[in-house]
Amino acid sequence: MRLKKKPNDKVAVALVLCFCVVAIASIFSLRSNFSQLDLDSKDNINIAQEDNRIINEQDVVKPVPTVDSASQKKEQTEPQRTNGKKSTGSFILPLEGKITNRFSVTEPIYSQTLDQFVIHSGIDIEAPADTQVLAAGDGTITKVYNDDKLGITIEISHGNGLVTRYCNLSIAKMVEEGDVVKKGQPISGVGSTALFESLESPHLHFEVLKDGVAIDPSKYIK
Repeated sequence: MRLKKKPNDKVAVALVLCFCVVAIASIFSLRSNFSQLDLDSKDNINIAQEDNRIINEQDVVKPVPTVDSASQKKEQTEPQRTNGKKSTGSFILPLEGKITNRFSVTEPIYSQTLDQFVIHSGIDIEAPADTQVLAAGDGTITKVYNDDKLGITIEISHGNGLVTRYCNLSIAKMVEEGDVVKKGQPISGVGSTALFESLESPHLHFEVLKDGVAIDPSKYIK
């Protein structure tokens, strides 16, 4: 005897098949969306990386000011010129007067006070007592003291190892250590305070030192 399928069974089978079709379609749709999202995230990451790369490249190629040491050295070593002519020095005489004793460290000169021949590490410029003594160049007062041999003394540093020394002065109160002075500025007066030159007329004993060694002042005086 053959069994007949009920109409309800056909309907149930049809519903199941429809459900399966819908489920399969949904799965494919979700996979497509996830793939799209994955691509978008990768694109965003790539764009961010490219932006960072551009910023970094801009930082690297940004011009940085540089100093040409060769040109600086050339400027420093180029001789000073005045009116288009080479200058032999950068100092002025500290005062006007007669030079009674010149620089002499190889041939001793006679000292009236000591009554013997001695070397002379500067020049003596004769002038009336209290005549103003001027700074030979721009610089800083580094020492103001009373020397046992050369009396009241002032030293000025001019940089590059150059120092000018002014001795046998009349006063030590016009300037102080640490003062910045200009070329031609009064710093003291002519005196007679040098014990080793006490028998000579009032004068300025003037020295120029380079790295601590006395040199002929005429090499640096215009």
